Formats: sequence, C-alpha cells, structure tokens
Amino acid sequence: GPRPGPGACFSRVRPSPLQNPRLVAMSLPALALLGLEAPAADREAAEAEAALYFSGNRLLAGSEPAAHCYCGHQFGSFAGQLGDGAAMYLGEVLGPGGERWEIQLKGAGLTPFSRQADGRKVLRSSIREFLCSEAMFHLGIPTTRAGTCVTSDSKVVRDVFYDGNPKSEKCTVVLRIASTFIRFGSFEIFKPTDEYTGRKGPSVNRNDIRIQMLDYVISTFYPEIQEAYPDNSIQRNAAFFKEITKRTARLVAEWQCVGFCHGVLNTDNMSIVGLTIDYGPFGFMDRYDPEHICNGSDNTGRYAYNKQPEICKWNLGKLAEALVPELPLEISELILEEEYDAEFEKHYLQKMRKKLGLIQLELEEDSKLVSELLETMHLTGGDFTNIFYLLSSFSIDSDPSKLEDFLEKLASQCASVEELKVAFKPQMDPRQLSMMLMLAQSNPQLFALIGTKANINKELERIEQFSKLQQLTTADLLSRNKRNWKEWLEKYRVRLQKEIESVSDADAWNTDHVKVMNLNNPKYILRNYIAQNAIEAAENGDFSEVRNVLKLLENPFQEAEGFREVKEDAEEEGASATAAACAQETRSRLPYCSKPPLWASELCVT
Repeated sequence: GPRPGPGACFSRVRPSPLQNPRLVAMSLPALALLGLEAPAADREAAEAEAALYFSGNRLLAGSEPAAHCYCGHQFGSFAGQLGDGAAMYLGEVLGPGGERWEIQLKGAGLTPFSRQADGRKVLRSSIREFLCSEAMFHLGIPTTRAGTCVTSDSKVVRDVFYDGNPKSEKCTVVLRIASTFIRFGSFEIFKPTDEYTGRKGPSVNRNDIRIQMLDYVISTFYPEIQEAYPDNSIQRNAAFFKEITKRTARLVAEWQCVGFCHGVLNTDNMSIVGLTIDYGPFGFMDRYDPEHICNGSDNTGRYAYNKQPEICKWNLGKLAEALVPELPLEISELILEEEYDAEFEKHYLQKMRKKLGLIQLELEEDSKLVSELLETMHLTGGDFTNIFYLLSSFSIDSDPSKLEDFLEKLASQCASVEELKVAFKPQMDPRQLSMMLMLAQSNPQLFALIGTKANINKELERIEQFSKLQQLTTADLLSRNKRNWKEWLEKYRVRLQKEIESVSDADAWNTDHVKVMNLNNPKYILRNYIAQNAIEAAENGDFSEVRNVLKLLENPFQEAEGFREVKEDAEEEGASATAAACAQETRSRLPYCSKPPLWASELCVT
C-alpha cells in the first residue's frame, strides 16, 4: 500500500495480473537491444508469449521487480515523495553488444508510491508513450525506448478531462527500456523541509545513500569521469554535473528543432543521463507558435514550447541543490551559468544550420536568419514541420515562375482563415474578463491569487486578433502570407549564394545541401491527430493503425512506401462541425504528412 520510503531508493513490488493480456504492437528495433528477434514462424504464439511476460502476468527468470523512490518539484513547487506510482523495474538485461539495459513495466499495478491512484495506465496514454518513445529515437533524439504495448480486458475508470465525466478504459502496459530511469528527482529524496510547501524528502540526513547513488551513477553511466578523478570526489562530481548540464542543454535544443513539447518538465521527469523520459501530455507543434502549450492542465504556460530551455536550466539548479554537500553549490552554480546557455545556443544553431542546408560557412548572421524565419512562420501560421521540409526544394535561381510556384507551396502550409479563427477564439467569458480587469486595478493581491497579467494580456490580444479576422478574406490572407515569405526567401537566397561562392563545385554543394536538409527535416512526426486516429481504432479492437504509424515513424525522413497517402481535398469539409461529427470522413482522407485538420484543434491532452 502507499507509504513513505525512508532510507530506500527502491521498494520491492509485484506486478498485478491482467485479464486476457494481448499485444497491441511491438518495436523490433527496441526489442533487439535486449537480444529479442522477430519470430521466424509462429507469430501468433510469439505475440501471446510477449503479452504474457510484458503485461507482468508472468515474471522473467531472474527478475526482481522494484519501484523507484524519488521526489520532485512539480510546476515549481516541491511535492515531497513521488516515486514510481505505476512503473516497475524488472531488472537489467545485458544486450548482444554487452550494453546494460534496465527494463520496466509501466502500468503494472500498485506500488508504495501510487498515492491515491491505482497503478494502472490506459490504452490511449500507453499508445502515445509507446509511439513517441520510438518516434523520438528515430528522429535521432536521446530517449527512453518502448519495446511493447500490451492491453487487456481489465478496466479502470478515468475522468479524462477532469470535468466530471468518467469512463471505463482498458488497462495497458508499456515495456520501457533505458540505460537507467534514475532522474534528477532521485537525488531529492534527501531534501529537508521545503520553506514554501512544508514538505520534505523521505531520506533526510541520509548522505550515505546520496554518496552511494552518486558513486553508482558516475561509475556506471559516466565511467570516463570516474577514471579521470578516482581520488577527488568534488572534482569528479563537478565534472559529472558539467556533463549532465551540457547533455540537458543539447537535448532541449534538439526538442526545439523538431517542435517537440514535453508538457510536464518537473524535476522528476528529467533523466540523469540526458534522455527524454516520461511521455505524458506531450505534443509536436503543428502551427508555429512560440507560446504553444501542449498540456491542457498547464494553466499558467510554465512548460510552453519557448519556456523549455529556461525550465530545464531551472531544473538543473534544483539538481545542484540536491547534490550538496557532495558538490558545493558555489561550484555547481558557476558551472550552470558558464555552460548551459552557451551549449544550448551552440547546439541549437548547429542544428538549425543543418535544417536550412547551410553546410559550408558558419556566419554570425545565421542566428538572425533563423529568428526571422521563425517570425515569418509565426506571422503566417506556418506548419513548423512541413515548412522546414519544403525548404529543401527551394531553387536559388531567380526565375519568377519557380518562385511563384514555391510561394504557393509555402502558402498551402500556412493557417487558413478558419484555422486562425479557431486559434484566436477568445477563451474567457466577457463578463469574467471585465471582472478580472477591474480586480487587477482595485485589488492586486486578490487578483494575483486567481490570475496573471500575462494571461489577461494574452486574452486581450486574442480578442483583438479575432476581431481583425472577421474582416479578413482568404485572398487577402494569401497575398499577405506570400509577401511575408517572399521577403524572407530573398534573405535566404542571398545567404545560400554566399555558400555557393565559397565552393568550387556548385552541383556537388547542392547535392550535399539537399541531402543534409533531408536528414534533418522530418516528413513525418507523431502529430496529435495521427495518434488519436490510432487510439480510436485500437479502442475498437483494431491495432493495425498503431502498427502502421509505428512503421512510418521508424523512417521519419523518407517518403513512405506502401502507405495510402491520399491527397487532402482542397476545401476542408465541415469546418465548423464538432470533432466527432466530421472526424470519420476527414480522418480517412488525410495523408500522414498533412498539417492537422480542423477537428484536431479540439484535441486536448492533460
């Protein structure tokens, strides 16, 4: 049962059996890490065996299931003991290449850290985690992996949107694979009473365990650092903190470059080896919006897309606090200030140069070119993934007809008037807004408890934009978007010209330029509407779409072969219809690389 775990990093547990477990999908590249291969003959029997073991119904030989105890700062406040409330560590597997892999079942039942929950995960959240873990790996982004997704006839009740409408859902388990699932929050179990929340970690004053855990993490996952400083623990710990700082900076730079939003960047969701970990209300950004919030329950936008770099730095600050006294704060804070921003900016710009095919020169002006591209994307409501993907086909010659054709293609990836109306639709009742504005003037203290000036300003901006959109015609919008893109493309053309002038063979440069762009700009990402289609099919007993999407995401940079890529009708039907009403017809027509249909704007992930 739920209980504090003083003086322990793990508590022994047992998976709770599921009724009639069956395989939704398996990732063969992930399972290959464990030395597991595709069945040569009886696939049905192999799937049944996978479902039996990876549901937790039967334990693997040598397995010693345990749940990990950790704490965390959630949405900026220390929450005390958290821990694996639904995940169970099974043990380590030595892979074919001699690598060590921790394997874990997520959704396998109650643990001492389940708090008021039931230790279960459901089909929709498990499919999302399974698909995104593998999608991120194939995009080249450090991540935990997912080997299988197993569902069952066992059910739990969930209130999906916390709106008083609970429904019964199928219990589902994901097999997760990583070198380690230890996180920043693992070191917060020693935290004394927090001055703001009054909560403390379960292992206060147990510095002996902190030393043991640091020794384990550094010697196992940072062996080169352990070897470099065998006799000086402060220097060793400083080198470790510097390395995790740089890894985290590079990781978040990678997220920003594919438009990935994590959604819940609490300290307990930050990997101690720099992996993307814990896929909950994540989302890949469709229309470029720097303030995009993927988590429907992030009311203040703490974890918005543009806040991710600074939040990860803040989380590293909390890790630094958690390492005291084994690493004095004055040392770690200096490392954080000197290393994090510089590493993030360097890696981000390197990646953006590749996305723009700037392979020859590294110019100071490149940062401005990237900023102006994103500003143009924002102004035109451009689809982040598809605009970047299109840029590899931009022709540097100044043929007006080619330019016009290219502008048409770019414009087709910008938001329509209808999409903008949905995006800027006011979210507050006018009376509520009026009351909040008066309260901000008359009683700032009370106002601070129920709202923020930023939120009010955002709503006022939304109202203004929505009002302007009522007068905007499709032709006016198209003309404006083309004008904005033409202006940026001219700057891009000038920059590409400098590349060409610096090489002797322009044709060879162009071949490499396109190749690099195609290796860094995915055609396919796990958009929310794609995941939703797969979830709805699976909830109706059809797992083929989950398996199709998994296959697609294994080659995100290539044109899909064998997938029915039907072109979208020019005019979106049922623009104002509800999501449910237009879903079936719209969903059957969209290619996987399409910008999302209108119904997708109503999807909410909490």
